[in-house]
Amino acid sequence: MRKRILFAAVAAVPSLALAQQAPSPAPTETPAQKSGETAVGEVVVTAETPQVQTSIDRRSYSLGADLQAQTGSIGDALRNVPSVEVDVQGNVSLRGDSNVTILVDGKPSTMFEGESRASSLQSMPANQIERVEVMTNPSAEFRNDGSGVINLITKKSRGAGRTGSARVTVANEGRVNASLNGGYNSPRLSVTADLNIRQDSQKQLTTDERQRLHLTSGEASSVAQVQDLNSNLDFDTARVAVDYDLDRKTRLSAELRAMYVDLTVGGPSQVTQTNAAGGLTSAFQRDLDLHQIRANGSGTFTFKRTFDQAGEELTLSAAYEATNDDRVRAGRTLSFIPIGPDAYDRQELTFDYRRTQLKGDYVRPIGAATLKTGFDLQFDDNSYRNLGLRGGSRAALAEDASLSNLFLFEQSMAQAYVTYEQRFGDLSVLAGVRGEDVQIDLDQATQSQQFENDYRRLYPSLHLGWKLDDDRKLTASYSERVQRPNPLQFNSFPVLLDPLNLRAGNPDLKPQQTRAFEFGYERRGPATFLATLYYRRTENGFADVVRDIGGGRFLTTSANITESRAAGLELVLNGKLNPKLSYNVSTNFGWTEIEPQPLGSPETRSAFTPSGRASLSWQITPDDLLQVNAFVNAKQLTPQGYLEPSAAIDLGYRRKLNDRVSLIFQVQDLAHSFRLKQVIDTPTLKARTENKFDTRQVRAGVIWTFGGGKVRDPGFDFGGGPAPSQ
Repeated sequence: MRKRILFAAVAAVPSLALAQQAPSPAPTETPAQKSGETAVGEVVVTAETPQVQTSIDRRSYSLGADLQAQTGSIGDALRNVPSVEVDVQGNVSLRGDSNVTILVDGKPSTMFEGESRASSLQSMPANQIERVEVMTNPSAEFRNDGSGVINLITKKSRGAGRTGSARVTVANEGRVNASLNGGYNSPRLSVTADLNIRQDSQKQLTTDERQRLHLTSGEASSVAQVQDLNSNLDFDTARVAVDYDLDRKTRLSAELRAMYVDLTVGGPSQVTQTNAAGGLTSAFQRDLDLHQIRANGSGTFTFKRTFDQAGEELTLSAAYEATNDDRVRAGRTLSFIPIGPDAYDRQELTFDYRRTQLKGDYVRPIGAATLKTGFDLQFDDNSYRNLGLRGGSRAALAEDASLSNLFLFEQSMAQAYVTYEQRFGDLSVLAGVRGEDVQIDLDQATQSQQFENDYRRLYPSLHLGWKLDDDRKLTASYSERVQRPNPLQFNSFPVLLDPLNLRAGNPDLKPQQTRAFEFGYERRGPATFLATLYYRRTENGFADVVRDIGGGRFLTTSANITESRAAGLELVLNGKLNPKLSYNVSTNFGWTEIEPQPLGSPETRSAFTPSGRASLSWQITPDDLLQVNAFVNAKQLTPQGYLEPSAAIDLGYRRKLNDRVSLIFQVQDLAHSFRLKQVIDTPTLKARTENKFDTRQVRAGVIWTFGGGKVRDPGFDFGGGPAPSQ
């Protein structure tokens, strides 16, 4: 595969040359002092409102005050973060746009890409995450993927000597979550390690009703499906991070991560088909048995050099990530009308992902200004194998060429960026540009089809901040973004989901292009108030569409939307009603418009999409905390219809027994109202799908902190500490 790295390498030369001219080293901080204790840019930290911190290009939200985040998943925690919505299946959107990039400590991960992202967010424990950075209009310093960026900042060890904590949570339906976190700090060495084990089970009831209009005959027919599934999940993660100072200016860091997922899903589906007159034409039952084992491992090595001038530093890193994803999807179909023999099918899917990343960043203050520049090289080498079998019995299964395929995906991406920030009195300006050279090679080996999808482009960004006084400021920003399809969205070979439904990719998909504008107002005082007006225009946006391919079967694939627009007003308010009652409230009054689509509505469609979330915390006594969280997810337009709004209420109570031990009791989805409802409404296809999950959970947990140094309850640090440097 062609891998041109000259583009980024040349861009990195000025950074390295400047670094070589740097003056001699001066005293620096130790790992214990620097781990999580250095502020970013213009981050403002105030004692009155510690849960939200802002800079010119991002907002940072501490998770320390969220009881759901102490025992739940990252998906649970993100539901309480302004601008972010997470549906019942773990799919994330940012102000209604699902094309979101999720980073971990500023780096991409295959765990949060493609179809595995939702399950990873629903499974990974939130107690690993200290805070969430939300960038609805990121600067060029960050990757230009997605309409916005959610950056998950992991916890680092703090305090002197050895520190640690242990957590155990049990819930209804045999759910168990346990974690062990430890750290060590000395003048030159800092170590953080954690281990998490989660066992979960869930029930899902899906009803799907579809009505098709046959263009040739003008007649309509219907399909109804009821699916009752049970799932069991074992999810284990481990992480070790080490920082070591060779001298007072040079730091070496290494991090290893591992994840293991063992998922089983099974249950029956009842399917009936009727003709235009309402007569029953077919009825059958399909029994599904799915087993998935996914193992992910990654390693990162980082070199960081600081210089005599305060704020000047060079960071170089190399990372490698590998994922093996093995799945076996087995089905049995029993036909009642007409009566026929049983049919068996089995698909053995083997997905292998390999990623190598090289990254460099250089920061240099120049008087009252700050220059940042860097490069980012990424190489992906993925393979997707699917062996499909059919037969009249399990013993008679034989390979079916229509279900077997090999798809190879290779991508090289070279990026370089530069940003320049300067103050002019009360005006702050952050301007930047990121350039990229992307080369994608697709090989549908089974069909002997090869495709190339190469492009180069520049993505500018501009952020402005105007300080009105010590408590108020105005902001404005503009950025251009891109969203690339995930590898499987390029694979044109159909995969059998059940006898009525297949899924395939589209090798002709184009990257989505987005232009975004924002205008904001911020006021700090006894309460923090943030208001943002935004507008987005998207071209070549892609999303799932459903086609009727005849014989009562449907094919779900991806297609580019010609154009869509979104605008809205977002409000965030947090503070205290009195010394014991604190609140966090946010709402988004959004508007979305989608132009006519070949496979969707023939008319331009628009919708008003309000959403919001609220949290009320009552510190009953110094040792007792009661919390109520509620959210409403907005209606989302799709190319062929819409997703209906959804809502839920969570309760939490913490009892602090002493400085080291706390008890937590929680009820998630108290009203059992969290649902996923989708509507398709086109001239030839009308459908309504509802997914009900047993999302109501009753949890009880204990948190124990131990070790030397200052005792710090990691689960209830409402300040969360200043934002660590990136």
